[in-house]
Amino acid sequence: MNSNRFSPLTLLSVVLAFVCTSLNAEPVVDKPAPLFSGTESANGSKINLADLRGKTVVLEWTNHECPFVVKHYQSGNIPKLQKIAADKGYVWLQVISSAPGKQGHLDGPTAQKLNAERGATPANTLFDHDGTIGKLYGATNTPQLFIIDPEGILVYKGGIDSIASADQADIAKAQNYISAAFDDLAAGRKVSQPSTKPYGCTVKYAS
Repeated sequence: MNSNRFSPLTLLSVVLAFVCTSLNAEPVVDKPAPLFSGTESANGSKINLADLRGKTVVLEWTNHECPFVVKHYQSGNIPKLQKIAADKGYVWLQVISSAPGKQGHLDGPTAQKLNAERGATPANTLFDHDGTIGKLYGATNTPQLFIIDPEGILVYKGGIDSIASADQADIAKAQNYISAAFDDLAAGRKVSQPSTKPYGCTVKYAS
């Protein structure tokens, strides 16, 4: 008997392990961003990422009850970045992966009201109640951001800035990775820091 031969059961196990690993793999910078479709949004529309091809897209994982998110909204930091993005023609999408009953879970009208109160101007807010999109992107924290170029390539993933704190006073001292990425893209350059470590609250998945 050839000990180097794999049994059908062993081969099946290897294939399943590879498939599971692939499905749970984080997206890779400079590779196509994972696509999602039919996603419910705050304004009632269904969002398909493929329909946004030709535009730069920013995905912001958020949880309005997370103190790290509160820091960046109360200070005006994220609303300012959203306005810059809109002025450049970018599509900024908030993503809420908080499961029903978990911290940060919202419905459409409440999300829209909250954004109005905070002076936030995302193009839309996506509801990822079952965590499908969050796990597709390997989202672990709020806030956490991903930038996709007009060709559908992921050009940035990670944190909003370089100081992991919930103190608003640290914003001015931190390197803002998102504004730096915007500057690089506007100049036609490759994003100089395409992958950084996110910080904040953990995403409140159902499991």
